[in-house]
Amino acid sequence: MLLRHYLAPDHVKRRPKSPYAMLLGFAPIIVFTMLTNLSQDLALWASFAAAFAVGIRDFAQERVVRLLDIGSTVIFGLLALYAGFIQPGLTIQMTRLVVNVGFFALALLSMLILNPLTLQYAREQVPREISSRTRFVLTNYGLTALWMLAFAVMAATDALSNIDKRLPLSLDAAVGLVVLVAALIVTARYLARLHESSWDAPQARS
Repeated sequence: MLLRHYLAPDHVKRRPKSPYAMLLGFAPIIVFTMLTNLSQDLALWASFAAAFAVGIRDFAQERVVRLLDIGSTVIFGLLALYAGFIQPGLTIQMTRLVVNVGFFALALLSMLILNPLTLQYAREQVPREISSRTRFVLTNYGLTALWMLAFAVMAATDALSNIDKRLPLSLDAAVGLVVLVAALIVTARYLARLHESSWDAPQARS
């Protein structure tokens, strides 16, 4: 019950924030994607640190717990421990597959509990009269569905790499990077428009 209180949309504090604050929620995934080819352990631990830092900062300042922050911390934390101490021989392809399937499941879960991943972040950027609109909520369902599709494509590529070992790691990494960048660009454009609408709303009332 306590966790549901902190996850509840009405509990979100609407303090002024950067219009691109939502991208911080995806920072652990970005870190993981960028560092995987350098070192699997480094990628996992750095991503876990990023997820924990983002989550604990917002909880300490605003008593807000976001599903994306919790999921990122759990996924990367458990994988870092497993790959580091239990199964050091875990392949990069399998690690990527687990991460992307985990985030796909997280996005799906968020939609099933009627609290899509992006909604908590988006609600912090706009007045209540905008965040309560059906179009606003449905747009965030669509944005979360876009991230689900991105994770599904990356997971499919990872699965193919696990099945056919002849495929180069660089191909798997390139597909993941392209898909991730595309999802980030769409998200950034949405956030820019959202920021503009939050400024237009007060002017329309005055």
